[in-house]
Amino acid sequence: MAATGTILTRVFTSRAQIPVAGATVAFTQRSTEGRHTLLALRVTDANGRTQPVRVGTPDPSASESSGTAEPFAVCDIWVESPGYELLVVENVQIFPNTQTLQELELIPLPEQSATLLPEDPVNVPPQNL
Repeated sequence: MAATGTILTRVFTSRAQIPVAGATVAFTQRSTEGRHTLLALRVTDANGRTQPVRVGTPDPSASESSGTAEPFAVCDIWVESPGYELLVVENVQIFPNTQTLQELELIPLPEQSATLLPEDPVNVPPQNL
């Protein structure tokens, strides 16, 4: 990986997009064996945003010819905050020399629930390039 891109998140709740401060956001990458490697751990600020995370990406010239590998890196994002369901977003694309903002909506837990595991992770499909 010869280049870098950055990713940051904005965590919110409800259609009113109320920021969730103090949420823990983990950025991971999966190996070919399926194991997660932690890239960074961030906590959201009062606006629900994290500080940027630098991620190694393929060199931009790698995408100039057909049949080459995807011109972006991928990471998974795990978000946890008390009173909300755990959110897992898979295959978020980070492009070289680009800042990616991933919007993350948390769903409040029912008052009597202690469930922390997500029902289904969100999968971001590759872009048609």
